[in-house]
Amino acid sequence: MDTESDQRADRGIDVSVVVPAYNRRASLDRCLTSLLVQRVAKEIIVVDGGSRDGTRALLGLYAAHHRRLITVIQDAQPGTPGGARNRGLERAAGRYVFFCDAGDHLAPDALARLVAAADRNGADVVVGKIAGARHGVRESADKASLTAVYDDLSCFKLFRRDFLERHAIRFDETQRRGEDMTFTVHAYCHARVISVVADRDCYHAEGGGEAPARDPLGWLRVVRTPIEVMARHVPPGVLRDRLLLRHLRRDVLAQLGVPFLAACEAEREKIAVEVADICGQWLTPGVRAGLDGVDAARVAVLDDPDRLVRLARVEAAPLRHRLTGVEWRGDRLVIEGWAALADTDMEGPALDSTVGLVLRERLSREERVPSLTRGGTGAGSFTAMLDVAALPSGVWDVHVAVECEGARRLARLGSRREPGAGAPAAHLVGGVVAVPFLTRSHGHLGLDVGGRVARVPAAVRLTRVWWRGRRLRVEGRALVGEEAAAAAVRHLIWRERASGREHRERAVAAGPREFAAETAGLRPGTWDAYLELDLGGPPIRFPVKVADADALDRPLRWWRGALRWGVVQWTVRPYATAVNRRLSMSVRVSTPLTVVRRVLRALRRH
Repeated sequence: MDTESDQRADRGIDVSVVVPAYNRRASLDRCLTSLLVQRVAKEIIVVDGGSRDGTRALLGLYAAHHRRLITVIQDAQPGTPGGARNRGLERAAGRYVFFCDAGDHLAPDALARLVAAADRNGADVVVGKIAGARHGVRESADKASLTAVYDDLSCFKLFRRDFLERHAIRFDETQRRGEDMTFTVHAYCHARVISVVADRDCYHAEGGGEAPARDPLGWLRVVRTPIEVMARHVPPGVLRDRLLLRHLRRDVLAQLGVPFLAACEAEREKIAVEVADICGQWLTPGVRAGLDGVDAARVAVLDDPDRLVRLARVEAAPLRHRLTGVEWRGDRLVIEGWAALADTDMEGPALDSTVGLVLRERLSREERVPSLTRGGTGAGSFTAMLDVAALPSGVWDVHVAVECEGARRLARLGSRREPGAGAPAAHLVGGVVAVPFLTRSHGHLGLDVGGRVARVPAAVRLTRVWWRGRRLRVEGRALVGEEAAAAAVRHLIWRERASGREHRERAVAAGPREFAAETAGLRPGTWDAYLELDLGGPPIRFPVKVADADALDRPLRWWRGALRWGVVQWTVRPYATAVNRRLSMSVRVSTPLTVVRRVLRALRRH
């Protein structure tokens, strides 16, 4: 039998937006306005659970002015958020359903972008970027993996309606918290295609999409449901372990942090028992291997509440640090500073800690721990000697590490530093360039081995250009900072200015600083010269600069027959550009008639 929503589906509605509203008068106006401006065929279904703050009157005004767009469902008594969303879903007639809370709002083009992604990819679920969320999607994807989207378990997404009906996916009306997590986990596990739209913010959630403070014991009981739903659909193995790791780290072990400290002693024991019970059921060897830092230490001492308190203090204590100096000593980079866990106002013994450094490569996440020539316990200074020659090519971020109670706290080093403690110049180590740098946003210290992201301060200076027959010989000097870099030269590249096509010639070292290359066979056009260097990472090219115009040889002209055009004159002229003195070359082809006309114009001028 056809349902009411099926009978209304021929209205051509793309998206049904379901909004639960209970005592949301202050924010509802902004929410509905953001929905009305969405440029898609839509309907807005608002479910009011007996509000007493003027929400009902405001909804009446909106429904009266937008009769074809806004439907209001009035419930006599407040229900659960899941119940309100289910009422709206029963009335939905759109191809897709989007759930929006009355305290939140959408970006002006959000639904259009989400629908376009769903239609293009045949997606059952489309995840949009939530503004200000610390966790969640970061990169757009037509077909995202389950692990890529599993950090975001809110229900503020676009769902294909017939997909929800086919799998009987509904909100648990008995849950007052966590019902959106269970719903989304269920949908994720059935979805054939999940797309991500993260190029711009789509959804603006109250509080940036982060969950408010919770009763830890109550939350631990709630979170069991989505874990069990996921486990029913995902068989044991690597994928399930990765999804379980997300739940244990963010939903379970996190309750042993600040919420644990705020609880009384009796409640702490209950929290520890509840966490131990969940871990006993779901902490597989694969999940345990993925834990690090404080979480790994917590798992080892779940039967020791006093130790759990100390670990919570370690996590809550502010990590103070300062960079006092960075310099090169030979081929080693010396980093000096100090770090300590700040004192807290909580009862208990002082935190005793050990300080060190950790280098972490951005892409591979590989870690290296440099040796310390001076270090200590408690609030201490350190001097680290980095053997740069032993580091693989990559971008290495420098973290200060403080170990306490068997747990490790990490923080990026450099945002707080002594005056004058900046990044030293680039340095060649065994033919590989190493560039210390401070990030633009926060001033964090990093080391770019191979010149992958940091600007390499190299200079290529022309010393001589001369003709060897019809081959142009280019000689010059290559420096990285003040260091000779001729051994790193690989190619002289000529790039045609208009078309972008390139001509490559092998370049060779003619001394510690000097290089040489010869060029022939350039086609007509204007060509700019670059020298390509191999400095341990991707090849880097630098423009060849002309310091002295006398270093440039005369233009070369010659006549050559061609089957198609007859006899033509080739003119090849090296020159320095007027603005930045870059070596360029003009290659022109002229017919005898063109040459005659040029001569006549010259005679007239004289």
